[in-house]
Amino acid sequence: MSSLRLESIRKVFDDPNEGEIVAVNDVSMEIEDGEFMVLVGPSGSGKSTLLRLISGLETLTSGELYLGGEEIGQTKPKNRDLAMVFQNYALYPHLTARGNMSFGLKMQRELDEAEIDERVDEAADIMDIGDLLDKMPSELSGGQQQRVALGRAIVREPAVFLMDEPLSNLDAKLRSQMRTEIQRLQSELDVTTIYVTHDQTEAMTMGDRIAIMNHGELQQVATPLEAYYEPVNVFVAGFIGSPSMNFISMTTDWSNDRLTLENDAFSYGTSNVLGDELTEDDREILLGIRPEDIDLVRSPTETSVTVEVDVIEPLGEKHLLYFDIGRETYIASVPGYYQIEGEDRIHLDIPEQRVHLFDAESHRTIKNREPASDDDARLGEQITVNDR
Repeated sequence: MSSLRLESIRKVFDDPNEGEIVAVNDVSMEIEDGEFMVLVGPSGSGKSTLLRLISGLETLTSGELYLGGEEIGQTKPKNRDLAMVFQNYALYPHLTARGNMSFGLKMQRELDEAEIDERVDEAADIMDIGDLLDKMPSELSGGQQQRVALGRAIVREPAVFLMDEPLSNLDAKLRSQMRTEIQRLQSELDVTTIYVTHDQTEAMTMGDRIAIMNHGELQQVATPLEAYYEPVNVFVAGFIGSPSMNFISMTTDWSNDRLTLENDAFSYGTSNVLGDELTEDDREILLGIRPEDIDLVRSPTETSVTVEVDVIEPLGEKHLLYFDIGRETYIASVPGYYQIEGEDRIHLDIPEQRVHLFDAESHRTIKNREPASDDDARLGEQITVNDR
C-alpha cells in the first residue's frame, strides 16, 4: 500500500528580520494508493514547501506523515521510498543519461550492475529515450532532459512520485506534450503521485483530485470539476477557471416579498432559486458568475445588464468581452462567430441557475450554481444585437 496521509502538517521558518513565517499551516489530507494528486496555488502558497516536507528535504515543525500506515515524518529522506522530480531537472553534467538514471541505484548498493542496467533500459523504453542513454545532459534538449529526470525516478520503483513543477521550464507546446506523457506514465505504472504546479490548466487536466492552497493553508481538496463547479470560497472560485470568475458586490433587498440584489450600477431580480438562500435584508454578498456562463440576449431581462463593450479579445473559438459595471471591469466569454465591435451596446444575461453567491465578509460560499440542465445547452434565442 502506498497511500499517503498528512495529519496537521505545519512548517514555521524563523526569519531574523520578520520573526516566524508560517509556510504550511495545519494541512491534513489523504492521498489514495495510485492516485494522481495535484497541489496547486499561487507563488508563496506553500505547495512546494509541503512537497519538500513529504520528501524529507524540510523538517516538520509539527504534524504526522504516514506512508501506507507507517509514520515517516522523522525518517531520513533516503529511507522514505519516495522519488522526486525537480523543476530544474538536477542532472549531473559530467554523467551520461544512463549514468544519471543509474546513479541513485548504485548509491543504494542493493542491486548488481546487470539488474541496474535492466531497470535503466526498461525505464528508457517507457520514456522513449533509449537512443539518448549515451549522451551528456548538455547534448539534450529541455524535453529530453526532463524525460531523463523522470526515468531516473522510475528506475527507483518508489512507492510515491513527487514532482515539483517539472514542466515549468518547457515551452508551451512541449509542456502540453509532456503533460500527456506524465498522465500516461502514471496510469501505466499506477504509482501514487503528488504533482506541484502553479498552472491551474495542468491541475485541471492532470489530477484525479486537486488540493488548492493559499498562504500556507489548504483551501479545498476536490476533483477538478468539483473545484470548478462547487468552490468552497472566493479564492478557489477565482483561482480555478480561466478567465477568472467575475465577482459583483451586491446587497440584498426584500421588497414586496421579493428578493432583489442591488448594486450601485444595476439591480438583479431573482426568483426562488436564490431567494431561498438569502433571507436577510441589507446583507452584503458577492455574486459570482464565470465569463463563459454569461449569455448574449436580444433584449433586456430581469437578470441582464446592458453594457458597452470596452475591449474585445478574439481567440478564434470565442471572444473575451471586457465591460464596466460601475467602476469595476468584468469579462464575458461568447462564441467567436458573433460579430461584435468595440463600443457596441449589448445585453448580457446572467442566468440565475449559473450564479454563485459568497458572503462578502467571510468569503465563504453561500450557494453554488445549479447542476447543468438543458438551459445550459445554449440552443435558445441567445443572439447578439449590435445596438449602438
